[in-house]
Amino acid sequence: MQTRNIIVIGASAGGFEAIKTITSGLPPDFPAAIFIVWHISAEVTGVLPRIINKQKRLPATNAVDKEPVKSGHIYVAPPDRHLILEKGFMRVTRGPKENRFRPAVDPLFRSAAYAYGSRVIGIILSGALDDGTAGLWYIKQRGGLAIVQAPEDAEVPSMPQHAIQEVAVDHVVPVSDIAGLLVKLTDEPLPDGVADIQEKDNNEAVRKEIEIAVHEKLPEAGIIFGELTALSCPECHGVLAAMQEGGRLRYRCHTGHAFSESSLLSAITEDIENNLWNTTRGLEESVNLLNHMGDHFAEINQPALAAMYFKKAKDATGFNEQVRKMLHEMDNLDASHIKRETATPVKKQLHSK
Repeated sequence: MQTRNIIVIGASAGGFEAIKTITSGLPPDFPAAIFIVWHISAEVTGVLPRIINKQKRLPATNAVDKEPVKSGHIYVAPPDRHLILEKGFMRVTRGPKENRFRPAVDPLFRSAAYAYGSRVIGIILSGALDDGTAGLWYIKQRGGLAIVQAPEDAEVPSMPQHAIQEVAVDHVVPVSDIAGLLVKLTDEPLPDGVADIQEKDNNEAVRKEIEIAVHEKLPEAGIIFGELTALSCPECHGVLAAMQEGGRLRYRCHTGHAFSESSLLSAITEDIENNLWNTTRGLEESVNLLNHMGDHFAEINQPALAAMYFKKAKDATGFNEQVRKMLHEMDNLDASHIKRETATPVKKQLHSK
């Protein structure tokens, strides 16, 4: 009897407590392997496994490259490393960042679905932006199940909201209900026909994306995911190509960095802000220099030249005020915020299919 025994969990800001709640509610004989990506600083190692092990439920460790998969064990992606699943074992790699993160949720979800198909349950917890949405979509394409923490229950609701908007999610529940739901789902045999779902569209592209995350060899020469755009990669400034999955766009550059539409928009607006701050710094330096030169020419009795330097300094001050006004008024854009601004408000409810 085949069951769903591969659990993949993605979380970011606010996800720490959610993960603890889920793992503390699982029985010691839980019949599945659990894999977790939690966005964390590259300087922090071993925090999550240590906290989970204090619960004395399931053993937890940082995943090790080429380690065999064991049921009843929790594997956590180490800081600054992607966690990739292959049939029977894991890869822990320093491949290109995805959605500006390493580890990223999408490579774990995508590789789990590719290797294990309908045996996978994907879970999106609290976090900003939308890492995990593309991977959860592929889990559904391969016959797996999708669980999302209810946005109103999440400390940071953006990741759950994106997943609900873009994926045919099976269960939207408070985090306190997820452990019990997993016990129930892993105890059920796969429905007739689900276990036989074959790989669908774009599997060759998915395989190549997994290879990029594994990072053992260079991407194939000339490989293009989707259609080339006029956009550049915020990480390496290479040309980005656009890929369409359902109604959603993703972007990847030829060196391997990948972005959702929200993470790309956020990165671009962050670059704009940084460039504007550099502009205001340069204008302030020019004001200081122009005033200094004006003082110099005033001291050597060249008032006309001094006045011109002071005028240019005043002009630069005016330009700087305009730039600072732009900095004060601009938003850090996120595609989900734009979609929510155009949508008719509806009352949110917890639901489970």
